[in-house]
Amino acid sequence: MSSACDSCASREGCTSQSTCEKRNGIEKLPCNDASQIKCVIGIASGKGGVGKSFVTSTLAHKLAGKGLKVGILDADVTGPSIPRAFGLKGMLEVNESERILPAVTEGGIKAVSLNLLLEDENSPVIWRGPVLSGLVRQFWSDVEWGMLDVLLIDMPPGTGDIPLTLFQSLPLNGLVLVSTPQELVSMIVAKAGNMASMMNVNILGLVENMAYVNCPHCSEKISLFGSDEVLLEETSKAGIKLLDKLPLDPAVTALVDSGNTEKVDTADLLNNTVEAVEALL
Repeated sequence: MSSACDSCASREGCTSQSTCEKRNGIEKLPCNDASQIKCVIGIASGKGGVGKSFVTSTLAHKLAGKGLKVGILDADVTGPSIPRAFGLKGMLEVNESERILPAVTEGGIKAVSLNLLLEDENSPVIWRGPVLSGLVRQFWSDVEWGMLDVLLIDMPPGTGDIPLTLFQSLPLNGLVLVSTPQELVSMIVAKAGNMASMMNVNILGLVENMAYVNCPHCSEKISLFGSDEVLLEETSKAGIKLLDKLPLDPAVTALVDSGNTEKVDTADLLNNTVEAVEALL
């Protein structure tokens, strides 16, 4: 992999200097010669159920629609939902070099997920943390990603073993936090942001998901979870800027749940987030 993991100590303007092993002493995972990835972006949340995988899948779809080569590493191994969002089925294959070949969506997005290694996607993953962390590391080192402009990593929620492993061992160029507007969530978002800062990960900003719903009769914006004032105040204190607000749209939800994420109209979605990612390319 190129810009995200080459030695950057002598290269001005390298976007991954903050995560490079030459800069902070953290041992990064080895690259493989079958992958060239320009930019690695983590999509994280302080808790589950806020739509992190939805943001990951729609962001991938929007980036691909702009002509970029995009991949998704589904690191949310206990709740992998990326394959279903894109209608991906079947088992991943291994090539003659014993590298895992990603699944590919109709729109050309490459994806790797634990659910694509299970015979039954509904089987529970009852594995301990070190085993799960090892699998995620293998998704990085042993997958033939080929040439990608952006690899999105759908991270597990919270600040446990697997997020810590990802922060420490992957050359993340940036992190996007996802949250809903509830006051309780604001504290959890701040904790996730503080953890990323402690790991010297560049936080691009916050996507506020399910921020409102448009009334089907009068188009008034209704805040289902109340005001986001506390959320924005807490994230501002942590130095995290708001990138985008996403509505709760039943029609969009139905498309994603049925595996048709690439049919979602993203014209008014995640525009600032896309700009933040493109600025790293």
